[in-house]
Amino acid sequence: MKVNSQSMGALGVELGKESPEYVRTSLAAAMTIGKVPGRFYRDAKLYCINILLTYDEGCHARCAYCGLSGSRHTESEWTDNSFIRVDWPIFPVEDIRQALSDGTCPHVERVCVSMITHRRARDDCIEVVRALSDVMPRISILITPTIINRNWLKRAKEAGADKIGVAIDAATPELFDKLRGRGVRGPHKWDIYWRTVEDAVEIFGSENVGIHLIVGIGETEKEMVMAIQRGQDLGARTHLFSFFPEEGSLMEDNLQPPLGAYRRIQVARYIINKGFGTARSMKFNDNEQIVDFGIPKDVLERIISEGEAFMTSGCSGRTMDNACNRPFGNCTPYQASIGHWRNFPMKPDPEDIETVRTQLWDYSMTYEPPHPEDEIDA
Repeated sequence: MKVNSQSMGALGVELGKESPEYVRTSLAAAMTIGKVPGRFYRDAKLYCINILLTYDEGCHARCAYCGLSGSRHTESEWTDNSFIRVDWPIFPVEDIRQALSDGTCPHVERVCVSMITHRRARDDCIEVVRALSDVMPRISILITPTIINRNWLKRAKEAGADKIGVAIDAATPELFDKLRGRGVRGPHKWDIYWRTVEDAVEIFGSENVGIHLIVGIGETEKEMVMAIQRGQDLGARTHLFSFFPEEGSLMEDNLQPPLGAYRRIQVARYIINKGFGTARSMKFNDNEQIVDFGIPKDVLERIISEGEAFMTSGCSGRTMDNACNRPFGNCTPYQASIGHWRNFPMKPDPEDIETVRTQLWDYSMTYEPPHPEDEIDA
């Protein structure tokens, strides 16, 4: 997406605007509800309004890769920090209610409310869900297991949430502890996160719980595939993200994962979540890269050709499986324009598929990002 310099200057926010009366929205959501001017590359549309609870003191977690982390070092206030690569301006919840009900964004099929690690987030999240449930019957919550329990999940469902997301992010307990727990003096624990997945599936039902996993934060392809399979076995689907370095975070100097690795994980996720095969049938080389997806060649060819595997994986809406399509959450518009789009927010066209097909079998171990001098992205 592109915004002009005047629009960017309008994204700064004031202290004192906190949840539950106020929330942050993704820049894509701000554009969709008519609060920020701009346009999406290739006329992509956002079908899920992503909102985030906000507090002046910020998030108390210290995740090494996160733009909202308490460990992030920037000159701006926490409320000005980006998250999954883009800005998140603050608006009154009432403004979002109005946009959802007055015809401003009739194509929107879902709202996702994201918690942060903050003592007030438990009750405030419930309030925000209640405030929106009468204008949007499909509301997801991206929860923080560290600060909630099983009874809270029941309250969330009663308030109007129909789906739950758990951002496990790291594929192994060792990486989780290193990047989210003791390694960064953070509060999160691997076992609590997975136990919450189990509780959420019991309360919300299979197909209504998703786990977030981030490719490229230190895991191997095999480790990621096994984490996806673990979620599937529990009744949770995987919403896949590609690591993008946040300025000022502890991992700001890390590169994005290689395109080939991400494409293979996308296909593996699709195979597992759609029931075409399992991680246990896949084969890996000495670097634990996928060399065989464990399904017939004609089935694999159909999956690649149809392209859905390479679209953003997220919560479904009223008419579509990929309502939470997060345009440009994992790459810049320039990267997308040269075929390096990580998650397609729309169905890939035949030219996209040919590019993806080449990337899929690239076993490079690193990614060299392009650096166009004239790029202005949001």
